[in-house]
Amino acid sequence: MEITAIEPRRKRLSQLYLDGEAAVKVDTETLLKSRWKPGMEISNEELHQLLQESEARRAKEKALYLLEYRSHSKKELADKISRTTSREAAEVAVEKMEELGLMNDEAYARQLAEVLLGKKGYGVRRARQELLQKGIDRELTEELLEEMAPDPEEKLREIVERKYRKNLGDEKGYRRTVAALQRLGYGWEDIKTVLAEFRESEE
Repeated sequence: MEITAIEPRRKRLSQLYLDGEAAVKVDTETLLKSRWKPGMEISNEELHQLLQESEARRAKEKALYLLEYRSHSKKELADKISRTTSREAAEVAVEKMEELGLMNDEAYARQLAEVLLGKKGYGVRRARQELLQKGIDRELTEELLEEMAPDPEEKLREIVERKYRKNLGDEKGYRRTVAALQRLGYGWEDIKTVLAEFRESEE
């Protein structure tokens, strides 16, 4: 196959034309470092290698870009990178980031758990769901929750005092408070116990 033209495209890509037809888009930096130019013949194997090198570079650049803004779990980072590259290239890039010390699932999970259990006030059930959705290993998730989760009744007292105490005077407000606390991931028994305490103190 003859490379008949190379044209620049958006997002630092270049369009390769093979035998007069638009064929594939390749990372421009990768292409510049290669020897390929219009008028040269390229085999299927050579084209495949060029595409692999292009994917690898794009995946690495995307990983670095995403990690500049915030920490990610390995699964979350691979998922985001694979929106623009192959899954294989995304996973290789993630492994490289881990080797370089730019990411660590346990450190990320601990940081996230602190936010979920502390700042957001989530109960264990909701925090578990969020951690697993981010791709944190189930065993690590359970270890962190066991270690870090506050006493649910104490946390509920803090949340109700700060946000919901004024709603407990009527039945509608009480039901809405229960629903809100259940959405945060607290169990009915703990909610019932704490709200009973507040009602008793009001009376």
